[in-house]
Amino acid sequence: MASVDVTIRGAGIFGLSIAWACLERGARVRVVDPAGPGAGSSGGIVGALAPHVPENWNEKKAFQLDSLLMAEAFWRNVEAAGGGASGYTRLGRLQPVADAAGLELARARAVGAAALWRGAARWEVIAAQDAGGFAPRSPTGWLIRDTLSARLHPARAVSALVAALRARGGEIVAAAPRDGAEIWATGWQGLAALSEDLGRRIGDGVKGQAVLMRFDARGAPQLFLDGLHMVPHDDGTLAVGSTSERDFDDPQSTDAGCDALVARAVEALPQLSEAEILLRWAGVRPRARSRAPLLGPWPGREGVFVANGGFKIGFGMAPNVAGVMADLVLTGVDRIPDGFRIGA
Repeated sequence: MASVDVTIRGAGIFGLSIAWACLERGARVRVVDPAGPGAGSSGGIVGALAPHVPENWNEKKAFQLDSLLMAEAFWRNVEAAGGGASGYTRLGRLQPVADAAGLELARARAVGAAALWRGAARWEVIAAQDAGGFAPRSPTGWLIRDTLSARLHPARAVSALVAALRARGGEIVAAAPRDGAEIWATGWQGLAALSEDLGRRIGDGVKGQAVLMRFDARGAPQLFLDGLHMVPHDDGTLAVGSTSERDFDDPQSTDAGCDALVARAVEALPQLSEAEILLRWAGVRPRARSRAPLLGPWPGREGVFVANGGFKIGFGMAPNVAGVMADLVLTGVDRIPDGFRIGA
């Protein structure tokens, strides 16, 4: 194989996005993954790109905001280069307001969003009757609507990145020795390897299950109900997820957890009661102990870097993570937030 500037281990969302950012900066790139692109949690079905609440602001929330605002251009460039569709659309999100205290808090957060989101998006409280047909039941008759949330189809987004990388001359292979700088973006197994190497627990895996239903709500916002995401895709399907399971035997098996997701979705949106179940999916998401992505040099390994721990926000964080890691590895420019560093 021809020599490259960067070897990236792991063909999930972080690895592929970093490869794309490096290619855009003129580097020669090789992605290595024995299981193939999107074999882990990045090959899923939900794809909710949603912000944290606009309060108690910190570097993680600021980084995520920047990344969510970068996403439109990032995914359009990927699609233009490779010809594949990511399913990216920014149509916002609705959440029910449970009680009077929740209503007061939601309105306070609207004030916070006006300042913290720099006018790029809104967080507002609306009457449920004004939300349209695809809206959850709300005990108070009020909903939170934000215009920052977006969605994509994870498995299709991975395929779009693969097509773009290959169109620009990037390599994706099952095995290869190190060549050039090396970036490890190897998911929850990579967190285990890093923990063993450093002699302390850096992170672990959290299993999630999700369901894909035949229900056409394209053009409608996604819904969020006490941890449950309901994401309409532009192909006429609806993703419902996900569970969070710290203890599991089989990373890819589905069980009654999927049934519970469907029951909750139908309770919130009764018109789903007759919707056909197309797919039950399970995968393990890499969760860093800090709950922020882990980025930067691998301690004690010259020329080796880590990009891991996307957990539930990996796709939303990917555009900014990709740029930060490409700058660090290719030019030495370090823009990593302190809380994302491996030694933090």
